[in-house]
Amino acid sequence: MISAQLVKELREMTGAGMMDCKKALVETNGNLDDAVTWLREKGIAKAAKKVDRIAAEGVCAYAIDGNKAVVFEVNSETDFVAKNQQFKDLVASIGQALLTKTVASDEEALEIVYNGTKLADMLVSATATIGEKITLRRVKQLTKTDSQVFGAYSHMNGKIASFAILEGANEEVAKDVCMHVAAMSPKYLNVEAVDPETVAKETEIFRQEALNENAESAKPKPEAIIEKMVAGRVQKYLREICLENQQFVKNPDQTVEQYVSAAKGKILTYIRLEVGEGIEKRKDDFAAEVAAAL
Repeated sequence: MISAQLVKELREMTGAGMMDCKKALVETNGNLDDAVTWLREKGIAKAAKKVDRIAAEGVCAYAIDGNKAVVFEVNSETDFVAKNQQFKDLVASIGQALLTKTVASDEEALEIVYNGTKLADMLVSATATIGEKITLRRVKQLTKTDSQVFGAYSHMNGKIASFAILEGANEEVAKDVCMHVAAMSPKYLNVEAVDPETVAKETEIFRQEALNENAESAKPKPEAIIEKMVAGRVQKYLREICLENQQFVKNPDQTVEQYVSAAKGKILTYIRLEVGEGIEKRKDDFAAEVAAAL
């Protein structure tokens, strides 16, 4: 019987997870030194030491299998590691693994077993062998019908990955939509998708802006004119942030919706991932490091 105190002690010695420590102690009949060695041999203790490091580089990728697709992000600590073949092979394996099972969260994705190994363990092993913290996040799974098409686009070797599902049209049109999404980073699919709170907030900002301008004007405008100005600015703002209403990057004379409609298609959904979004990156203080070294 392995005691909780023994597991706790091994965890403090190695930084490995509770379940890994318990397994190590079971495998070594409760011998702490042997358990430490077991964890090191498995690469778990080495990986655990990197758990607090910040992994904000890496790639955003996608994988497709028939009517199923997945878009995801794999992070590393440096851009250099993200470019090596071992990391690329890992990303490809993760993509294939994510296509094998439907999951509701990143945490569930880590529990997927692929070729006999859990994704979580694959990441631990990669962290140990590559030498940098490797993490998986923002897993997005998609499905389509036979009448729908997938569009996919990877920009700057995976710094940005965009994906879309269209009803009708074709894969070339869908890819063009994804290229536009990568370039213009729309926040919503269309005006109807914008939440009322955002519209109300922006309306108030534009109203105060117009009132301030009016107060400083030599010829102040009537309130009714001000309200029309505000409505016009809100509509312009919405056109700028909504995919369907944006000017198409390949032809600014038409909107994205007009381009897709001309090909007898309709955009159902889209995804855009950019490496490191939402991760607070480490800010190295070079002067402090030099001072500490001296």
